[in-house]
Amino acid sequence: MEISFGPGGNGESWGRRKFPEQLPEYLSGLGLNGYEIECGRGVRLAEKTPALLPGLAKEHGIYVTLHAPYFISLSSVEEETRLKSVEYIFQSAQAAHSVGARKIVVHSGSCSKMTREEATELAKDTLKKAQERLDSEGLSEIIICPETMGKVNQLGTLEEVLELCGVDERFLPTVDFGHLYARTHGGITCREDYAKMLDLIAGTERLNSMHIHFSRIEFTAGGEKRHLTFEDTQFGPEYQPLMQEIKQRGMTPSIICESAGTQAEDAAEMKRYYESL
Repeated sequence: MEISFGPGGNGESWGRRKFPEQLPEYLSGLGLNGYEIECGRGVRLAEKTPALLPGLAKEHGIYVTLHAPYFISLSSVEEETRLKSVEYIFQSAQAAHSVGARKIVVHSGSCSKMTREEATELAKDTLKKAQERLDSEGLSEIIICPETMGKVNQLGTLEEVLELCGVDERFLPTVDFGHLYARTHGGITCREDYAKMLDLIAGTERLNSMHIHFSRIEFTAGGEKRHLTFEDTQFGPEYQPLMQEIKQRGMTPSIICESAGTQAEDAAEMKRYYESL
């Protein structure tokens, strides 16, 4: 697999283009080869998307991923909510399969009034059930990618996500470096910080094939406040040291930019910098 760069959903410059018919032209105009379908508010695809997107993506070399609904809660104290989350992951996997995507990004959940350890155990159990459901429904090729989260009270430090990935050897982490920057109150400042995080990800396959989200993020005491653009330089993190680290290690992750409205242009900026190294 080669490294891919793309936007999460459609930014401001997408305008009135038709999806997915004009996606290849739009992405290639920016030099991009990745795209994440956003199902954050629920798994709803227009009828023509599964009909057209797989062929277009294959023909133009676009690596498609899918973001599962935000309301998934792997660690809810309510068993009913956790079982619903298994269903939402299944729906996301069906949608991913229908559009030719392999990876689905899943939010890790919150800690509410539990200890982080208790929340992690509940999340692991939910993920185990979700994978069993995918396997029993013939969707074993879909890879569940638990995501690092941006708010301090959420489950989803890098260590917690890697523990969740321990549930099944097929799981890959979604490392959102903007989220980690926000929840550590600006704790990513240099290449060494990125190197330490990448060193935590065991196994070359998992490291090389991981999924990455990137954007600058404004934070408060509670962590993530809002996504910014690359032009908003008051907050980080900076992408250049991460690209240097990825290049040196020969990694081939899928990288999705989640800037606020300029995600495609900022993804293109990252890709240009990566290729200049």
